[in-house]
Amino acid sequence: MIEDQFSHLPGILSEESSGRRTTLGGRHPYSETPRGTNGDRAVFRQLFDPETSSYTYLLADSTTAQALLVDPVLEQIDRDCSLLSELGLELRLTLETHLHADHVTASGRLRERLGSQVGAGAKAGVANADRELGDGDLIELGSLCLEVRFTPGHTDGCVTYVCLDEATAFTGDALLIRGCGRTDFQQGDPKALFRSVRERIFSLPEETLLYPGHDYKGRMVTTVAEEKRFNPRLGLDRTFAEFSQIMSELNLAFPRQIDRAVPANRLSGLGGGAEEGSGSRAAPSERRAVAEAMERLGRQDAELWRGMGI
Repeated sequence: MIEDQFSHLPGILSEESSGRRTTLGGRHPYSETPRGTNGDRAVFRQLFDPETSSYTYLLADSTTAQALLVDPVLEQIDRDCSLLSELGLELRLTLETHLHADHVTASGRLRERLGSQVGAGAKAGVANADRELGDGDLIELGSLCLEVRFTPGHTDGCVTYVCLDEATAFTGDALLIRGCGRTDFQQGDPKALFRSVRERIFSLPEETLLYPGHDYKGRMVTTVAEEKRFNPRLGLDRTFAEFSQIMSELNLAFPRQIDRAVPANRLSGLGGGAEEGSGSRAAPSERRAVAEAMERLGRQDAELWRGMGI
């Protein structure tokens, strides 16, 4: 049995709950029977793509050795496959938080390599997803259980994955650490994002750990309480009018990979001629130079430019 190194994440263990259940591992996809117990152990890894400052999350049930990945990145497919092999895990599912514009997902290639299924929000626009996930659906993998929450605004198809006891959530680009995703393309809507964060994420317990889709300053995790207090865009001291003005004045360049990433990701990373390791990426030194100049000018969106404007 794989040693549990993340006992602070009890919420990914399945317990009694209501809602539509999506299960893997030979059980009926809508079983109402709770799976696993709090005595089961979970494996958790937070993985990073330095070129796009994107996070990928590995979750696994160490008893069954079944695993899922949240937001895998195409250029990191060899790393992720190696880690799965080293830990003796079988990848059963990949989950997308939204249709990414700054990088190509590895979900489709992982399905080809390892036989895993692709899951995405029903409104994300992933045409070849194996599982179109609805708001309130429960995703079960062995003893692991995640609730799907629609959190549109950055795009109209964004979802947040919340562990069953609300101890941990994976917010994608809807809520970042001291920030949020942009709202000026891909059917983005500042009003929808403001409502999503305030009503669907900030409604979680204040101690809930929030793991974002990106970070550009070396930060890895935050909490609901921290973001309510310190998020300069969406903190509780901000009105919607203030938030809307902030978002309208960002004036971000489009992501460098948008023309490649969006068509590819509509087919789980397989569309638009995407190939493993291909694609143009701006040099890290170029990103740093521009971001540093923006910071000197007081541009609050400088850190987003480091990630090519998610």
